[in-house]
Amino acid sequence: MDRYTTLRSFVLVADCGSFAAAAHKENVTPVVMGRRLDALERHLGVKLMHRSTRGLSLTDLGEQYLERARGLLKDFDEVDASISRDRTSVRGHLVVSAPAAFGRRHIGPHAPAFQARYPDLQLSFNFTDSVVDLVRHGYDMGIRIGEVTDPNYVAVRLFPNRRVVCGSPEYFARHGTPTALEELTEHNCLAFNLQGGQQRGWTFLRDGRQVAIRVAGNLDCNDGELLFDWVKQGLGIGWRSTWEIQAELKRGELVTVLDDYALPAYDIQAVYPQQRYLPAKVRFFIDYLKDIYNAPGYWEVR
Repeated sequence: MDRYTTLRSFVLVADCGSFAAAAHKENVTPVVMGRRLDALERHLGVKLMHRSTRGLSLTDLGEQYLERARGLLKDFDEVDASISRDRTSVRGHLVVSAPAAFGRRHIGPHAPAFQARYPDLQLSFNFTDSVVDLVRHGYDMGIRIGEVTDPNYVAVRLFPNRRVVCGSPEYFARHGTPTALEELTEHNCLAFNLQGGQQRGWTFLRDGRQVAIRVAGNLDCNDGELLFDWVKQGLGIGWRSTWEIQAELKRGELVTVLDDYALPAYDIQAVYPQQRYLPAKVRFFIDYLKDIYNAPGYWEVR
């Protein structure tokens, strides 16, 4: 068995915390992943992991080896990328993380055509509203909505986006239309409760400075798409991205308020770890998405 495969499998198992989760990412069985780790430990002559019915844990030597293994895999990828920069085809495995609703609407539907264009490339996606550590969990790239401040990542803007307050015409007819940020406290605000989102409040731009307004409502959720459905039903108002609501705005099903305070530069971005050479598989997928998202009228019909 080649050393690259065993190294990658070891890192995946360590990052995922189980053979089953790592095997799913590699599209193999947990038994295969276990055999790869066994082969690596036999080759090294040391124990890298403790395995029991309660889970997995790294030995001291395993912790040391994991850090070096990550560095070696990164070097392998950079060497491949340096050769692949001018090629028109790529192979290998591209692993991508993205927000759940955005991934379902604007990444998943386009993945088959990209894979058909590069048939030697395997694609894996994880759509979640949690912000994942790309390096630790073995992702090649991620899609983020909003500012990316981590200096260890490179961010590439795919399409401009803003964050706005919106609701159904029926809701505003019943409850009135807020004209000042402080009036949000008088409305049923349907808030996102994952990773402290509700406690942080909704962020706006006033007099050139960002301000956070604490909001409250009788419904909150960790699923952005469900929140959006509640807003469309007239159950309250939401703080949504413009990418999500263009079709509803065009049909008159939703309207925006407090537009003068909307948060700008909340763009849709592709992010990937800092590295000397950008792998061709990442570069091609970013360019592919940019072409789709910048096509005239794309956001108005989805």
